[in-house]
Parts: sequence; structure tokens; C-alpha cells
Amino acid sequence: MNRVAVFVDGANFFYMQKNDLNWFVDTKKLLKYCERFGEVVDAYYYVGKDSPPEAGQQAFLNALTYIGYALVTKPIKTIYDSATSKFIQKANLDIEIVLDMFNTIDNYDIAVLVSGDGDFDRALKLLRARGKRFKVIASPHFVAGELREVAGMHLIDMEALRQEIEKV
Repeated sequence: MNRVAVFVDGANFFYMQKNDLNWFVDTKKLLKYCERFGEVVDAYYYVGKDSPPEAGQQAFLNALTYIGYALVTKPIKTIYDSATSKFIQKANLDIEIVLDMFNTIDNYDIAVLVSGDGDFDRALKLLRARGKRFKVIASPHFVAGELREVAGMHLIDMEALRQEIEKV
């Protein structure tokens, strides 16, 4: 049986649901869906964390750990964007996701990336070169062209999974 590791880009996942799908995913059902690729041996959820976290965010993070996700967090930083003259909040965890993909590479046969971020195209190419298989789960209008190109037939349309993974 294949060993599966799931890597969820929390910020991308949240905005994908909020700004494209307009419905929310049940993270427990998402893990269950990933079992069709093999035994889920690891599941990581990467997310920026308020300091101190608000009650709703902390409850969500606590629930993720009970479901089986290992949390990887970073404090959210407020940065001034001179191009827009606005303050934006960021907690970029792309590097942590890629590092974990490669630091745990011997523990899985298939990586499932839940993100539409084009920054992961090179990491997926390198996984393929190392003999690893992968799946990318993203909504159709929230996936970068670079990621679509590298994923090819391994891109799974999250919209098509609605009946299986929607939070009710």
C-alpha cells in the first residue's frame, strides 16, 4: 500500500475556499478523501498565527490536531506595501512546506499538496525527479499556470470533490 503525506498550505487553502469556491471544506473529510491514494502516514497544516491567537482561530487549530494534522505555524507579520500604500498581513510558509516535503521524503510514496500557489512548481518537479508521485488539490480558478503545467493529470479539481469534502 502506498504511503501518503498531505501538505496543506493553510492561507492558500482558506482564500481558495473564501474567494473562489464560496463553500468550505471539512478538513477531516479532506484527509479521508486522501486515503484513496493509500495510507495517510502524515498530514501537515501550515498557517500563520495571530499573536495572541483569537479564540476562533485557536479553536480551529486545536480541532486540526484532534483530526490528525501536525501544525506548522509562524507569527503573522504586518508589512507596509508601498505599491498599494496599505498594510498587509503575511506569514509565508512556502519554505517550511518545501523543507518538510524533502525532510520527510523517505516516509511517503505520494505527496498531496493542497494549494494553488505557483511557487511549488519547482518542488514538485524535484519530487518527480526523486521518483515520488504527487497530487495537487486546488480549485480551478485558484491554481497558478505553473502549478497546472507541472501537475498535469495529477491536478485534482477541488470543486469536483464538493459532495465528498464540503463542510455541512
